[in-house]
Amino acid sequence: MSAVPFAILRHAPTAWNEAGRLQGQTDTCLSPAGEAAARGWRLPAPADGWKRVSSPLQRARRTAELLGPSAPVGVESALREMSFGVWEGHTLAGLRAAGGAAFAAAEAAGLDFQPPGGESPRTVMTRIGRWTADLARTGAPVVAVSHKAAIRALLALATGWNMLGRPPHRLDWRSLHFFVAHDDGRVTVERLNVSLEGGPLERGSLEGAS
Repeated sequence: MSAVPFAILRHAPTAWNEAGRLQGQTDTCLSPAGEAAARGWRLPAPADGWKRVSSPLQRARRTAELLGPSAPVGVESALREMSFGVWEGHTLAGLRAAGGAAFAAAEAAGLDFQPPGGESPRTVMTRIGRWTADLARTGAPVVAVSHKAAIRALLALATGWNMLGRPPHRLDWRSLHFFVAHDDGRVTVERLNVSLEGGPLERGSLEGAS
């Protein structure tokens, strides 16, 4: 059995983030504020010496390019954001207001929540699990830049969270999260919420919810 550590973070902000719009696989770019934030982030050791990979979406690729000294960035399709289908470009508040009880029932489906024309978190968890298993079998440690829903699916894979109720750990979306990939498909949490601007915010097994 083999295991490989890796770190993951969410891309820096976009204009759609600032407006509260669901981006999904819509290929938005970083906002000026997002560019400035990513330029100021620094990877902590040992991640500062690891290869960088990112989702194919430009907001993730650009964030990976801006993380400290220039370095090549690989693209990994499994890291792409969950597709929100016809809901992309809309706000959650607007969808909840328009969808009423039907939208509330869809949100209550946990891992099987699936927007019309989109993906479910369970589907995203499966594709990320294939990537982590491949990483454990054939890879070396990496820093991955991905997306909020994709990272939540990774957390579900690592902890058994069914996405009903609050998550087992609170994730800070401007921090780095360390996991370990195992070649049997398991993923385990190493430490979460490690600051990109200094020391860790929280270490080890965390409690709380977002």
